[in-house]
Amino acid sequence: QVSKDLAGVSKEDMQNVVIAYEPVWAIGTGLVCDADAANDVHKYIRTILAKMYDDEVAQATRIQYGGSVTPESVDQLMGKSDIDGCLVGGASLFADKFARIVNFKKEM
Repeated sequence: QVSKDLAGVSKEDMQNVVIAYEPVWAIGTGLVCDADAANDVHKYIRTILAKMYDDEVAQATRIQYGGSVTPESVDQLMGKSDIDGCLVGGASLFADKFARIVNFKKEM
């Protein structure tokens, strides 16, 4: 799907692209993917990008995780090497939950 969706997008235009990944089974369920499994998919997407463009584009492209990100899951997800951000769904309806997610700080 990534190759098909990016057909016709130039290397130069990739700087304006953000890719979102959410497992089909997670859509609307309130379930979150295991952080290691999500990271593996993000890495795989980067290999596709490297084949289509080059490694520089693959590493520079933002790939965000969707799928019921919560205050309880954000640390594990954002702690992974290939997850660049999160799409927040239902948790954004609650100020305290959303604030916790938005204020995530990666430990250096």
